[in-house]
Amino acid sequence: MAENIWVRVNGKPTEVPDGSTVAVALFIAGVASRTSVRGEPRSAMCGMGVCFECRVTTDGTPQRLGCQTLCKSGMEITAAHQSQQAAGTSAA
Repeated sequence: MAENIWVRVNGKPTEVPDGSTVAVALFIAGVASRTSVRGEPRSAMCGMGVCFECRVTTDGTPQRLGCQTLCKSGMEITAAHQSQQAAGTSAA
């Protein structure tokens, strides 16, 4: 049985199974990875790094593919739309 680890998703402590991808952490936290031009929430679609719908910032590094990045204990994950809102820009 895998042990659980804790990460922070948009500042919210989130428990995930060790070995999970960042996309899984976003799903567990109920957070979309980005928003579309129309403002609709978007999340990982292909799960293999082709669609780029899962782009997030992890530990300060932007544009990481959530479906290809494994969670590490204590990792800070920020959804792209959260970064844009914090900067005062639109999600377009």
